[in-house]
Amino acid sequence: MGQIKVTNAPIKGLYIIEPAVHGDERGYFVETYNQRDMHEAGLDMVFVQDNQSMSTRGVLRGLHYQKEFPQGKLVRAIKGTVFDVAVDLRTGSETYGQWFGVELSAENKKQFYISQGFAHGFLVLTETAEFCYKVTDFYHPGDEGGLRWNDPDIGIKWPGVVGEAFEDGALLNINDRDRNFPGLKGAFKF
Repeated sequence: MGQIKVTNAPIKGLYIIEPAVHGDERGYFVETYNQRDMHEAGLDMVFVQDNQSMSTRGVLRGLHYQKEFPQGKLVRAIKGTVFDVAVDLRTGSETYGQWFGVELSAENKKQFYISQGFAHGFLVLTETAEFCYKVTDFYHPGDEGGLRWNDPDIGIKWPGVVGEAFEDGALLNINDRDRNFPGLKGAFKF
């Protein structure tokens, strides 16, 4: 394996990927995706679409999934810092309903691969963040589903968050659709 380090997360189907960063006083170079290296690491997914979003501090997006056309996602932050979360919704999984989160930032250059069958979301921790992700299936309008970000049956520990605000009092910014998703008991099962 060449330019990446792949670490299995505690939940099967989730991987933290750390690409090699080559830097000097002029800046840096990083290969953000290499199909051969991914295949050598046992990750044989095929990506069909790239997406990018920008959000401000406190924006919480998710937890999203597609029901009939599930997507695997390779995500990373290219500006700022996010706390990225995946929740296992795979029927029969030993870790069904469990979550795992990882901090992704422009500085640490970590990537997070989330296999099909997970709900996914992130919280922006810095003034702004730009977030990129490759997906294994196209977006299908009308196929989306979601899971409530603060469902006590899941118990996600969003860093620095108390209730619906950061510890410094800054409110989270969650749209109505995401705020009204059902909890785990009402979620789609893969």
